[in-house]
Amino acid sequence: MKINGAWRLWLMAAVAFTMAGLCAAQTPDEGREETRWFVVDSLNAGLGEPPETIERVTPRELIRSFLKLTENEDLAAAAHALNLSELTPVEQRKRGGQLARQLAEVLKRGELLKVSDLPGRQDAAIEDPSGQHPQAGEPRRNLKLASLTAQGETYDIRLGRYRVGDQEPVWLVMPDSVSSVPLLYEEYGPLMFETYIPERLKASFGALKIWEWIAIPVFLLVVGLMGWWVYRLVGGLARWLPAGAPSIFTGRIKLPVALVVMSLVTQMLLDYVVSFSAVATSSLRVLLIVVLAWGAGTVALRFVDTLMLRLTRRLMGQIDDSKPKDERKLLTTLYALRRIIILITVTVVSIYVLSQIQLFETLGITLLASASVLTVLVGIAGQAVISNILSSFQLSLAKPIRIGDLVVFEGQWCYVEGIFYTFIRLRVWNDRRLIVPVTYFVSRPFENLSVKNAKEYRSLELILHLSADVQCLREKFLEYAQEEENVVEHHKLSCYVTGQTERAQTVVCYLMTSDPFAGWIAEMNVREKLMAFIRDHHPEWWPREVTVISERDVALGERSGQPSGHGGGAA
Repeated sequence: MKINGAWRLWLMAAVAFTMAGLCAAQTPDEGREETRWFVVDSLNAGLGEPPETIERVTPRELIRSFLKLTENEDLAAAAHALNLSELTPVEQRKRGGQLARQLAEVLKRGELLKVSDLPGRQDAAIEDPSGQHPQAGEPRRNLKLASLTAQGETYDIRLGRYRVGDQEPVWLVMPDSVSSVPLLYEEYGPLMFETYIPERLKASFGALKIWEWIAIPVFLLVVGLMGWWVYRLVGGLARWLPAGAPSIFTGRIKLPVALVVMSLVTQMLLDYVVSFSAVATSSLRVLLIVVLAWGAGTVALRFVDTLMLRLTRRLMGQIDDSKPKDERKLLTTLYALRRIIILITVTVVSIYVLSQIQLFETLGITLLASASVLTVLVGIAGQAVISNILSSFQLSLAKPIRIGDLVVFEGQWCYVEGIFYTFIRLRVWNDRRLIVPVTYFVSRPFENLSVKNAKEYRSLELILHLSADVQCLREKFLEYAQEEENVVEHHKLSCYVTGQTERAQTVVCYLMTSDPFAGWIAEMNVREKLMAFIRDHHPEWWPREVTVISERDVALGERSGQPSGHGGGAA
C-alpha cells in the first residue's frame, strides 16, 4: 500500500510538471492572438497574388510603398494595400486600382502625413522609453492613419493587421476606410483648374509638384491684388463718408477688412478651384485661420476703439471726473471689453494653430516627462505678466477706479486715462503721462477723489493783523466766492478765525467746489481778490513785526512834558 501510494504521488507530480511546461512554452502573445491581428479566410481574392513591389509587413512600409506605387502609376500593385473584402472579386479587379489612386490623392492633399512617424514594428507597438504612455509596448492590430472631414462628417482612415491561415500577417487599409474613399476624394481630390494641367507638370519636384511651384506664387499674387483693391476701396469709402465716427471707423479697418477678404477668397479658391498638396494646403489653411481671426478681432477692436473715441469726444476731449459717472463707467467697461476681445482672439488662434501643427501630443508628453521643470520656468517667466493681467481684470470688474477718475497717487493728482493689460496710464495735473504697472498701482494706497462725487471742500488761509475786521473780510469773501461759477452750495460758505498769536490772527475761509481741479482754481481766484482788497483798502491789516526801542508803550502816543528824544517808534 505504501508503494502504491508513493507511485500515485510521483505520477501526479509528473503530470503537473508536464502541464506547467506546456503552459510555459505557450507565449503570452499566442494566448492573445485576437489582440495581434484579424483572422480572415482570404484577402483580395479578385486581385490575385500580391507582387513583390508591395511591402505590407509594417505600417510604415505599407504606406511608403503604396505612395511610391501610385506615383509610378502601378495601380494594380497599389490596390493590394487595400482590404477590398466588401467588394466582389469582379469589383475588386475593376475598382481596386481606381480606389488606390483616389486614396493616394486624398492622403497627399487631405492631411500632412509623415510616413516616418508611422510605426516601424510589425506589431505596431508604441515605443515610449519614458514609460509614460499607458499602452507602451502593447501590440496593436489597428491604428489611425488620418482623420478627415467631408460634408460636415469626420472619417478616419485606419490600417488593420490581417492574417490568413498560417501566412505572415500583413497591414492593409481597413474596409470601412476604403468605403469612405470616394466621398473623401470628392472633397480633397483634384478640382476644376487641375484638369487643364499638362501631365508633365504633375511630376513631383521636392515636397511639391512642378505645377504647384508655379501656381502658388501666381495664386498668392492674385489674392494679394484682391486685398490691395479692397484696401483702396475701403479707404475711398472712408473719405466719402462725412467726418465723424463712421469715417474714422472705416478708415481704421482698411487693413483688417482687406485681410479678411483675402482669407475668405483664398479659402473659396482652395475649396472650389484648385487644391495643393497637403504640405502647402495645411500651411495655407493654418495661415488663413490666423489671418481671418486676427482680422475679425481687429475689426471688433476698432469698433470698440471708435466707441471709446466717440464717448471721449462727447466728454469734451478731456477725460476727467467732472463728467457723468455713468459715461465714465461705460468707458471703463469698454476698455475691459477691449482686453477680453484681445484675450479671446489670441487664445482661440493659438489653440487652433497648435492643434493644426500637432504640437499638443508632443507637448503633452513633454509636460508629463518634465512637468516640474516646465512649471517652475513658466511660473518664473510669466509671473509678472500674468499677475498684471489678472490685476487688470480685477480693476475692470471691481471698478475701484474708472476711466476719468481723479486719484491722488504717490502725492500727485492724476486722471485715469486708460486701463490696459499690464499698465495704467495716468494724466498728471501738468499734462504729463504717468505709466504705472497694474500690480504696482493696486499694491499702493491711493485716494480716489471721484469715488462718490467730484465735489470737494476747499479752504484758504490768511494771516492778518489783530486789528483786521473779520466781519468785513467775511462779507467780501462771500461776495467773491459767489461770483465763482465753480463754487457750489453757497449756503456752506463760511469764514472764521481759527487761531491767533500775540501779533496776528489766522482767518480760514471754506467753500464747496464742483470738482477738485476747478476748486483749486476757485480757491486761487478768491485768495487773489481778498489780497487785492486788503492791499488797496486796508493795508494796516497785514501782519508786521514790532520792535520795542523804549520802555514806553508807543501805542499810547507821546505824553506832554516828556522830551521827544526819549520817545520811540515801531516798524
